[in-house]
Amino acid sequence: MAAEVSGKTAEFIALQYLRFKGYSLVARNYVTGRGTGAGEIDLIVKNKTTLVFVEVKKRQTLTEAAYAVKPAQQERIRRAAEVFWAHHPEYTDFDIRFDAILVKFPLKVKHIPNAF
Repeated sequence: MAAEVSGKTAEFIALQYLRFKGYSLVARNYVTGRGTGAGEIDLIVKNKTTLVFVEVKKRQTLTEAAYAVKPAQQERIRRAAEVFWAHHPEYTDFDIRFDAILVKFPLKVKHIPNAF
């Protein structure tokens, strides 16, 4: 349970960081449903006409966090993003981006736009 709590804390910190940078929350912990082969998207935010799907990773070091976003997970997130986009036509004209926010404690945050 401690890992889940610290993961949720990392997501909260990531969201505050993005809000500070001018992003607004669209969805949190978005899940497409069974049978889609898609994964959960930690955060979906927008900034002007860009919709950003964000993977948040918390590890002992920022390097470990960066390597934790594996190619298979990236593909599941892409599929989930496609499902989200298909169900939300209000974002049809938005650019799409996949970012990562890396978190380590004591607090250090790194934002990687276009991470995958």
